[in-house]
Amino acid sequence: MSLRLPQGLAGPITSRQAALDNVETEILAETASALGRAGKKAAEALYRLDDPAALAETGREALLRAAADAVWAFFIQRESCGQRDHRQHIQEMKIPRAVLIRMGAR
Repeated sequence: MSLRLPQGLAGPITSRQAALDNVETEILAETASALGRAGKKAAEALYRLDDPAALAETGREALLRAAADAVWAFFIQRESCGQRDHRQHIQEMKIPRAVLIRMGAR
């Protein structure tokens, strides 16, 4: 089985490189956007931990579990972007120890 390049990539080298650069730019933009969405979800989940209405409606354990899941997803997205040190975000976002424990952090 042989594969052919898409029409946009089959032209001269300069147009191929331009097409690949466009794809790379698109991937980087989507990666940044996904990181932003994950950060927003984590911040919202952490905010709900301090919301008395959410606490009464859902219960503390469920809120802690949801916050741990959202923060874990945010950290995974950060790591996929090459950002491995989460200490600054833990401090800035004031992530409670109870959430970190549920994530398995030590």
